[in-house]
Amino acid sequence: MTIPRIFAEATAQIASGAKRPFDFVVVDEAQDVGVPQLRFLATLAGDRPNGLFFAGDLGQRIFQTPFSWRSLGVDVWERSQTRRMNYRTSHQIRRQTDLLLPPAMSDVDGNSEARRGTVSAFNGSQPQIEVLESPEAEQTVVAAWLRARHAEGLPPHEMGVFVRSMAEMDRAITAVRAAGLPSVTLDPQSAAAGDAVAVGTMHLAKGLEYRAVVVTACNDEVLPLQTRIESIADEEDLEEVYETERHLLYVACTQARDHLLVTGVAPASEFLDDLQQTRSSVAGEIASPRGIVSRSAWFTPCSLRCCRAAASRPNRWRRCARRISKRRPLCADGRDRSRSRGWRRGSSRRPG
Repeated sequence: MTIPRIFAEATAQIASGAKRPFDFVVVDEAQDVGVPQLRFLATLAGDRPNGLFFAGDLGQRIFQTPFSWRSLGVDVWERSQTRRMNYRTSHQIRRQTDLLLPPAMSDVDGNSEARRGTVSAFNGSQPQIEVLESPEAEQTVVAAWLRARHAEGLPPHEMGVFVRSMAEMDRAITAVRAAGLPSVTLDPQSAAAGDAVAVGTMHLAKGLEYRAVVVTACNDEVLPLQTRIESIADEEDLEEVYETERHLLYVACTQARDHLLVTGVAPASEFLDDLQQTRSSVAGEIASPRGIVSRSAWFTPCSLRCCRAAASRPNRWRRCARRISKRRPLCADGRDRSRSRGWRRGSSRRPG
């Protein structure tokens, strides 16, 4: 029996008059609640005022596609608040990782969550973003960084190393071993144990906390994951895939309390460009590590819908020219054009 089926049967039992097991329910990580779970919670609360309390962060939504809560009987319109004090992440890490997300985010029902104005309760070191020429050079940098944190007094269990998928796990484990530190692989069913550096995928970073975190192997076609992009049948779903992949990096980075290192091998993930930007108050301009440039100079979108959507998002600008690869056509921002109108594999037609 599947988890959705279990929730469906529990919902039906409560709706038919079965005794409710709880009077009030507190739900954490609410951004990842799915349709069957929310329908069950709505039935459980019934008409009881304030029967449900939700806590979540739209920026950390990595497991569920957006859907309307209101349509399932849970309406939080004008009943939500954004907490402005961050007790978990240093000011430096929070400020840097917030560059991955827009200043405000909204759900399907129009509830907006503004990220500006948030402050952290403590300071830490400035995050490091490194793009290396080879996997070997990347492993050397990661190993040296871990050794330095250990020399400063951090025990191995206070450090975590995260990658996008299992395909990059060997790179992370090799770097930890090169640092002369023990490692333990995170498991979905159990937490890491012992005095060892935790190594796992970005999905497993959710809900954990370490004083020092390395997010490594952030390469092009790894983040966002190219195989996931190529599996999309509808170009309208590409935007959602990109947002989820961006949130994955945000989740992994924000598990760091005091120290953060993000690395990749050239060509690195386009998200690292966003992570290194600084916000500019100059209209129509973005401040990058290479200086302030105009949006039009930084990124020339093609006429496809995905590029037009990217052009409207200040966090989406990327230095890259329109190019056509032998395997697949790409938009100016690197997205797969083979799924778009006017292009079919084996056809000579290419969108302009």
